[in-house]
Amino acid sequence: MAITNQNIIYLDNNASTAVDDRVIESMLPIFKSNFGNAGSDHAFGWEANEVVDIARERIGDLLNCKPSEFLFTSGATEAANIGILGFCKANKAKGKHLITVRTEHKAILEPVKALEKEGFTITYLNVDDCGMIDLQELDTAITDQTILVAIMLANNETGLIHPIDAIERIVHDKGSALFCDITQAVGKIKVDLDILNIDLAVFSAHKMHGPKGCGALYMNRKNKLKLNSIFYGGGQEKGLRPGTLNVPAIVGFGTAAYFAKAELKDNIDKMLALRKILEANLEEIEGIIIHAKNNKRLPNTVNFAVLNIDGGKLLRRLNKIAVSRGSACNANTVEPSHVLTAMGFSNDTALASFRVSLSKETTSSDIEFAILNIKEAIYSLQKMTA
Repeated sequence: MAITNQNIIYLDNNASTAVDDRVIESMLPIFKSNFGNAGSDHAFGWEANEVVDIARERIGDLLNCKPSEFLFTSGATEAANIGILGFCKANKAKGKHLITVRTEHKAILEPVKALEKEGFTITYLNVDDCGMIDLQELDTAITDQTILVAIMLANNETGLIHPIDAIERIVHDKGSALFCDITQAVGKIKVDLDILNIDLAVFSAHKMHGPKGCGALYMNRKNKLKLNSIFYGGGQEKGLRPGTLNVPAIVGFGTAAYFAKAELKDNIDKMLALRKILEANLEEIEGIIIHAKNNKRLPNTVNFAVLNIDGGKLLRRLNKIAVSRGSACNANTVEPSHVLTAMGFSNDTALASFRVSLSKETTSSDIEFAILNIKEAIYSLQKMTA
């Protein structure tokens, strides 16, 4: 069994992944021997700045973008705030209309809500029962006042992958900019930022076996974007994210990116094979719905609902595996997933839906163990309600 805590199998990798041992090894010297501030003008600072540059190159190589096109942050949430707020404040003279999707992560929806309070108009696109937007609705929604469209590449709860290539053409043909949360996709599928032609994108290290506390904001330099600062300080990271760089985490981010690229195909093949085994067994159970099953999804993500079952009771019986009923940002609440309710599911069905997310460290024995726990838990409740 790959990841255990008191014999509990960890299957919540869309919330966070275990840090790769090779990533930890690369970070350790930065804490003790190469501990300098990357902004210092002496040997310790130069050495720290050099390893930061190496990390930038590795991340740029993973995403096929220039190292100069992104800046480091504390995570994707901070990056989203800098990108969305900074762009909209800098470009509000062109228009004060934004478009996003009801199923976006709260890291996107909350900054958008903040802008709404400042006088911006927001259009929230609807989705179908698989979580997919209507491209015609998007096209119609864009006006001459629309300055930004924010649509994620892959949904964190269902794994659904949006057709960003088609979305990008629509958005840019109308003269708007495209912001994309690529956090869940990076390291799980190939993400080529040069081909996608996104204007702004955010992602994070801890979703790809890197450390927590480090993310990035990508800014497409070809599109000559203007952002206002929302933070002030020493001017680091293009003046948009001032403060001392978290060099150990950045080095870990770069190492994680290096191995994510080198091992991507093998990891995709492995996770997809395990996902297929899990789904085949789930479909043997009466009353199971696999959300977005027939759509293009991340290879590691399964979100399933159990009809006519109390979700809270089922969760307590799933006591041998770590899975979630929504985003980790909302995991301590009992509210139904806003993603699933936007897809048209009832509150009861949303509360009886569970996300299983695998990683490169998930094993076949982990999946076998999880299948037994899921079946035992569901069958026991179905007998009680029969």
